[in-house]
Amino acid sequence: MPLRVTFLGTSGAIPTTERNPSGIFVAREGEELLFDAGEGTQRQMMRFGTGFSIAHLFVTHLHGDHVLGIPGLLQTMDFNDREDPLAIHAPHGTRRQLQSLVNALGNTPSFPVQIDEVGDGDVAYRADEYEVRAFATDHETRSVGYALVEDDRKGRFDRERAEELGVPVGPEFSRLHEGESVELEDGTVVDPEQVVGDPRPGRSLVYTGDTRPTAATIEVADEPDLLIHDATFADDRADRAAATAHSTARQAAEIANRADAKRLALMHLSSRYAGDPSAHLEEAREVFDGEVFLPDDGEELEIPYPEP
Repeated sequence: MPLRVTFLGTSGAIPTTERNPSGIFVAREGEELLFDAGEGTQRQMMRFGTGFSIAHLFVTHLHGDHVLGIPGLLQTMDFNDREDPLAIHAPHGTRRQLQSLVNALGNTPSFPVQIDEVGDGDVAYRADEYEVRAFATDHETRSVGYALVEDDRKGRFDRERAEELGVPVGPEFSRLHEGESVELEDGTVVDPEQVVGDPRPGRSLVYTGDTRPTAATIEVADEPDLLIHDATFADDRADRAAATAHSTARQAAEIANRADAKRLALMHLSSRYAGDPSAHLEEAREVFDGEVFLPDDGEELEIPYPEP
């Protein structure tokens, strides 16, 4: 079951010729989610072939480089005769501003748009096999980050052991794998724990949006497979990062280490580094032992299941 991330926009507040403002597209087995929608997001979705079939938009905060793409995106959906509802999740206290963005062009979308306010610890969206959790961030405005966390998967079924115990090949295998005991013809009862291994972890990704380093980012998911963290500045602008409620690449790497993340994507790159972002990677790699990268717009990443 694929879990794919497409980086639609990786720039800071000011776009560059190479980088669009913030936008992260996530596809999971037929479901499509969007995290933030900076100016030009709909064009990025066309350019990189994601389509517009998102059911949920998760907004980290209401600065322009994270939301100014919403009116155009909704209008395009309208022109495409969309009928399916769209849920927009955003921090508590932002409903009125978001509603103004939804109606910015003077008309109401022809499809239902629901605005859902969320805060630290809330489950913004619960699906059959995963949930999207909101967590607190620190950006001197109403803001949250989001973590997509899959449920544990069933343990592996030991067919050889089941046959040794006399379980006939057929429906009983499925019943055992579903957690149900089965009785054999001789009256012997075989329990699931005899033939099914321990539950296996699902996958997870964490997206901070704009923020100073926070403990909540570390705590929201257990050893995330991918941490997408604000890294607006390099060490040469650490004071500026603190003053504007952003993080440096080194600080992002420190959070990734403390969270036991497997991969770290450095996001929201200030336009002052448009010509040479190498310092971000060098400084993060001095701290983080896992894989660290600075994604380009359009870059795709497949998140595999954790190794046993």
